[in-house]
Amino acid sequence: MKVRLFEIFTSVEGEGILYGTKTLFVRLAGCPFTCFYCDSLEALPMDSGNEYSIQESYNLIDKKLEDNTYKVNFTGGEPLIQYEGVLEMAKYVKSKNIPTYLESSCYDSDKFSKVLPFIDYVKIEFKTPDSQFVDSKHYSKLIENALKCLQDSVESKKTTYIKIVVSSKTELEEFKKLLDKIFIKVSKDNLSGFIIQPTYGIAEPSLEKLLKLYDLVFPFYNEVRVIPQLHKFIGAP
Repeated sequence: MKVRLFEIFTSVEGEGILYGTKTLFVRLAGCPFTCFYCDSLEALPMDSGNEYSIQESYNLIDKKLEDNTYKVNFTGGEPLIQYEGVLEMAKYVKSKNIPTYLESSCYDSDKFSKVLPFIDYVKIEFKTPDSQFVDSKHYSKLIENALKCLQDSVESKKTTYIKIVVSSKTELEEFKKLLDKIFIKVSKDNLSGFIIQPTYGIAEPSLEKLLKLYDLVFPFYNEVRVIPQLHKFIGAP
């Protein structure tokens, strides 16, 4: 088996419920989707990065792993594109008693279910229609898959949280529709967090809009947080 990796590096986690933790990031290459705010454009081409055997990927992880690392984060690109590689690397990391973390758009619930047993922390990233992740024709299928991944993660007793990136383009009505779909499927008691993440450097939402989005989530989940990408403020990758 081969896996194509764009980079492996240690940094400070700048997003989500585990922000501030020392993390080994394993960035897989390749993503066919088109979010307008993507901040890892160089990792999107399917032929970006370098191809390694699974054993070589283990060696790279060992080489880059630093003392006191809190977790290993499998990111991208879109890591589920290479779900078999993620599965094997996550299994290896867990054998070293280090927590594993997956950040994914969860576009494919079948691939997600294969990886899930070897992941400790799951970030389910729901996309709004304005994200341009997929066209309108395929958007409902994307949400259907993300909801199934959310249910599977919760039922598997994983530490599960939701993140939604918002921008000046985000429509309140569409955001509310997405919330309704999410909280029909899961209880607030099953979630470890709900993060509203504003875009950075492109179509940034106003404070007024962020507060309105916060107010939409609060009745469903009163521990909602607005958290930007904090690593960018300290110049971390």
